[in-house]
Amino acid sequence: MGRWWPAALLGCAVAVARRILFSGSIHYPRSTPDMWEGLIQKAKDGGLDVIQTYVFWNGHEPTPGNYYFEERYDLVRFIKTVQKAGLFVHLRIGPYICGEWNFGGFPVWLKYVPGISFRTDNEPFKTAMQGFTEKIVGMMKSEKLFASQGGPIILSQIENEYGPEGKEFGAAGQSYINWAAKMAVGLGTGVPWVMCKEEDAPDPVINTCNGFYCDAFSANKPYKPMMWTEAWSGWFTEFGGTIRQRPVEDLAFAVARFVQKGGSFINYYMYHGGTNFGRTAGGPFITTSYDYDAPIDEYGLVREPKHSHLKELHRAVKLCEQALVSVDPEITTLGTMQEAHVFRSPSGCAAFLANYNSNSYAKVVFDNENYSLPPWSISILPDCKNVVFNSATIGVQTSQMQMWADGAASMMWERYDEEVDSLAAAPLLTTTGLLEQLNVTRDSSDYLWYITSVEISPSENFLQGGKPLSLSVQSAGHTLHVFINGQLQGSAYGTREDRRIKYNGMANLRAGTNKIALLSVACGLPNVGVHYETWNTGVVGPVVLHGLNEGSRDLTWQTWSYQVGLKGEQMNLNSIEGSSSVEWMQGSLLAQNQQPLAWYRAYFETPTGDEPLALDMGSMGKGQIWINGQSIGRYWTAYANGDCKGCSYTGTFRAPKCQAGCGQPTQRWYHVPRSWLQPTRNLLVVFEELGGDSSKIALVKRSVSSVCADVSEDHPNIKKWQIESYGEREYHRAKVHLRCAPGQSISAIKFASFGTPMGTCGSFQQGDCHSANSHTVLEKKCIGLQRCVVAISPESFGGDPCPNVTKRVAVEAVCSPTA
Repeated sequence: MGRWWPAALLGCAVAVARRILFSGSIHYPRSTPDMWEGLIQKAKDGGLDVIQTYVFWNGHEPTPGNYYFEERYDLVRFIKTVQKAGLFVHLRIGPYICGEWNFGGFPVWLKYVPGISFRTDNEPFKTAMQGFTEKIVGMMKSEKLFASQGGPIILSQIENEYGPEGKEFGAAGQSYINWAAKMAVGLGTGVPWVMCKEEDAPDPVINTCNGFYCDAFSANKPYKPMMWTEAWSGWFTEFGGTIRQRPVEDLAFAVARFVQKGGSFINYYMYHGGTNFGRTAGGPFITTSYDYDAPIDEYGLVREPKHSHLKELHRAVKLCEQALVSVDPEITTLGTMQEAHVFRSPSGCAAFLANYNSNSYAKVVFDNENYSLPPWSISILPDCKNVVFNSATIGVQTSQMQMWADGAASMMWERYDEEVDSLAAAPLLTTTGLLEQLNVTRDSSDYLWYITSVEISPSENFLQGGKPLSLSVQSAGHTLHVFINGQLQGSAYGTREDRRIKYNGMANLRAGTNKIALLSVACGLPNVGVHYETWNTGVVGPVVLHGLNEGSRDLTWQTWSYQVGLKGEQMNLNSIEGSSSVEWMQGSLLAQNQQPLAWYRAYFETPTGDEPLALDMGSMGKGQIWINGQSIGRYWTAYANGDCKGCSYTGTFRAPKCQAGCGQPTQRWYHVPRSWLQPTRNLLVVFEELGGDSSKIALVKRSVSSVCADVSEDHPNIKKWQIESYGEREYHRAKVHLRCAPGQSISAIKFASFGTPMGTCGSFQQGDCHSANSHTVLEKKCIGLQRCVVAISPESFGGDPCPNVTKRVAVEAVCSPTA
């Protein structure tokens, strides 16, 4: 039985009862402290028992021995906020985290510790790793946050997804993982440690599963619980890629499959993805948005139907909990691709009826009763009789979101142009040949200038009307802008699949001395891969000038000067004080040209209301954004290339299966936390690499535009089952529930039909059967209210429009701000 949580594993916190625990990942640096309480409460409302988070080493120890635990990195405050809500914590210390986070969570200074080799049997690495792990464990102990001390932390994690990479390290990898387990257990936390994706996790460490599905997983010892540390609720996004979405029907199906196979801990990665503020996004090319198609979106708003459908799943499983944790299931075949997992115990009987066929419904007989199972779904019967939940049957609302400007005055922009001509005047260093970017910048900036000069004879053929010159540059990534004599010649970009850049472009040189300046731009450091700390970034060469009388001239090994960062960064133009230190161009001059390497400044008032805010950057190219000195993150209007052919929930899910946003900017809107704003005169600074139209940048609000429901009159009903189980005969009808966001009310019914409607939210149509009273009934029940409930029955709609036909209600209601 894989569900038992022995006292030796969980101490006093959970061992008093056998439990099935639902958990969700919320990463504290990816939201702001004022958001934490609301996010955690929404997770609790969604039926979660546990909040899971990584610990972010590079955020907490930016330089050796200097620690930071303030603002978004206030780990203790975050855990205490979870504790206040009455939830448990799973603390994933790592300290390698992957997480699409810059450098996988490792501080860049770690790369330069003499003799170091990451994540293997290497003494310098183990010393640093143990030091940070001890620091975090010591903090948690001093605040009495472990469950063994009466705190909320019931689980900790050491290392992260080591199995696939450990094989590359061989014996040294196995030695390292044994050391890591022994080191962690030796810290005496009184709660169990886990290792995810590590089949050989040594006792007493628990091996756990990460993936889209984990029903084929098993713990490496029979006395360890089956745990799913990352049930992927969606997928991350890369600039230039599409938005990856996972249908909630498939996610619920995967979780139900895991539970019926003996799973006792399920964590949604992510439950709230949040935002990669600043330069924390890894990859490279991971977007600033880390929305992840999670049940709570990037802005802290619930995503429907994902949030509420999973809530219904959690409620159904909890109704079965006593039976599930008491016995192993009896597995019965119901058809060629159908089976029942039945849990019969002295405390009751529960059953999971599964249809693994991805193409068709299945009619099955279980315990002498007939059941209809939609394709690729599981029905849950807490009493082995009544279906209270089916993973593919959604009875909750779908919310459609909008980004809208509230009519506030447009911003007045000013511009300051980054100086390119004076770059070589005071270089950081000058040397022969090309240097790797990170070795020079130490990640203090995304930007590194490579500067050299070229002498051109007046007798060159290209100056006499011959074939123009060209320049080729090879770079290890991630973006390259080529300037000659202060003028942008062209740009080139790597991709997630291939970071490397091969630039080939025209070279407009003149007789005499010419200055070539290559601006190499990092777009997030790698976060995964064997020895990714050794991967190069920046111009590695060769750099070759083609078309001269002599043929080609290799510039790779001539003298190069280096300048770390932008002049505007050095002057802190993103800050209130720094932005006042230069003269800004104003008025009509801004519109005359779209200048590359330009800083833009504007002031704005904080919009009224409490809706989440975002910047619409669709008119700009690529760069970074700051609000009142705080970095929103990188932006890039890269258009999504993919296959948005539609999405079916049925069949095995993989990240490329359900894509959205083809032909649109991968990310257009950038989250602006309200807590970063002051009532008036907020400073917005944008650095633009390529050139854009700042006049079209807009501050917008995010809110619900409409809510839809599409519910059958025979929809599974938990309340109906609970009433019947208590011996009452009252029949509870299925209901339509509609709910706008706080501060909104239903202002119009866009569509309503009781009968056999067709379509989906936003494109409903009447079917062959339709009650003429549908629209009137919904208007009377819902207009002017934030929420409304309508029973699905002929009595509610003044009669039965088609007897002996199973009917449904489809409705779309418009949500507007309450006056």
